Amino acid sequence: MNTKLTLNVDKAVIEQAKAYAKSQKISLSRLIETYLASLTSQKRDDFEITPLVESLSGVIKIDNNYDYKEEYSDHLTKKYG
Repeated sequence: MNTKLTLNVDKAVIEQAKAYAKSQKISLSRLIETYLASLTSQKRDDFEITPLVESLSGVIKIDNNYDYKEEYSDHLTKKYG
């Protein structure tokens, strides 16, 4: 069931959105509906780890006592003096 919605949006943004929707051969309403549906249907935690990323997991071994903040500080000292 479709329901009418009124929004206040900057004119330049509306024009850009209309041009984008036209280039995608969809209506502005459909564009916004799809966007809102994608925002509300997916949780940030629900993403799939691709096989490539999974295969790279654990490639680099780092000691448990590695202090990345100290390492970064040393890098900045060398770079800027």
